[in-house]
Amino acid sequence: MGVFSRFTNYIKTVMSSFLDRAEDPGQTLDYSYEKQLEQLQNLRRSIADVVTNEKRLELQQAQLTQQIDKLDGQARQALSLGKEDLARQALERKQGLQVQISQFGTQIEQLHAQRAKFVEMEQRLNTRIEAFRTQKEMVKAQYGAAQAQVKIQEAATGISEEMSDVNLAVQRAQDKVLQMQARANALDELTESGTLAEIGPGAADPLDRQLQQLSSQSEVDRQLAELKAQMQLPAGQQEQQDQAQLPPPPMQTND
Repeated sequence: MGVFSRFTNYIKTVMSSFLDRAEDPGQTLDYSYEKQLEQLQNLRRSIADVVTNEKRLELQQAQLTQQIDKLDGQARQALSLGKEDLARQALERKQGLQVQISQFGTQIEQLHAQRAKFVEMEQRLNTRIEAFRTQKEMVKAQYGAAQAQVKIQEAATGISEEMSDVNLAVQRAQDKVLQMQARANALDELTESGTLAEIGPGAADPLDRQLQQLSSQSEVDRQLAELKAQMQLPAGQQEQQDQAQLPPPPMQTND
């Protein structure tokens, strides 16, 4: 097998698989039903054409019969007048018309048999189409129910393509949230430990932070002294109270 043949077979296989996935059984059945209806209509038109031709031949046969009767009368009249030659001529024409009538009769019988055959075919085809229509509607209903069941189960289990995309999007969002939270916690720890220097116009180095802490402690001492003055507590009494709160020194033993 050549390369072109293998490629052609591959294309046919791919297209067949694609059409099998894209094919809707309901549409296929409806198309087949329409084609059968077209066949039935064509058969009925054929029956109508046969009947029309049969009726036309019958009319022509009736006209020939009238002419034969007329010629027979003319032959009789010619003999009564002693014109045997005219009578013979009329009978000869009558003989020719009788041959035509016989041919018309044969054609009419053939058309009649053909019409009967077509009518029988029309009845069988009509019965088959009605049975196909019933079967078609049942198959479409079954396919629709199965399709709805599959969609419901896919939605319930989350295995449909749409639900898979949604689940992936949610998972990516959750991963991103966790990543950002971990990054924020790490930055907070680094900032509190002083490992990560502040960035921006208000940034300060470690020396600035120590000076700020000393200034803050001095402000606390000043506010404490003001509070003592307001409560009229002497500085010595406050020192004694502070010393009383200290734990006693450990006892020394002589070795």
